[in-house]
Amino acid sequence: MVKHLRRANEIAKRARSFGHHPFGAILVGPDHETILLEQGNVDTINHAESTLLRTANTNFSAQYLWNCTLYTTFEPCVMCAGTMYWTNIGRLVYGVNEKQLLRLTGNNEQNPTLDIPCRYIFDHGQKKIRVWGPIAELESELIEIHHDFWK
Repeated sequence: MVKHLRRANEIAKRARSFGHHPFGAILVGPDHETILLEQGNVDTINHAESTLLRTANTNFSAQYLWNCTLYTTFEPCVMCAGTMYWTNIGRLVYGVNEKQLLRLTGNNEQNPTLDIPCRYIFDHGQKKIRVWGPIAELESELIEIHHDFWK
């Protein structure tokens, strides 16, 4: 998990270098090793996760995706959690939770964070999506590129 979250963070750093919000996501295959897709944030509608998931949906079957894992630097927002649910990804690993993101961004019009945990979204669906996160040992590493970004 740590290795894949670090890769997602490299994607987040790349997104930031292009002037985008510093979030990154990767999709890992059923073997838990093969990186199928990677995506950084594009804008307020095309989040790293939702953009990656739309690509996954057009390239892989729902049955295959159920055995894949989405790794993302921060907990998916409501839009991304919903997209994950409809794409049929069966596993999620995220590094830092939404509450911590809100502490970083504050009341920022560029990222008006919704305080709704992804587990809440998944708990109201009919699929048993497995979730790991936050991953405490990586929190400071994943937060580092956000400290001066939101000011």
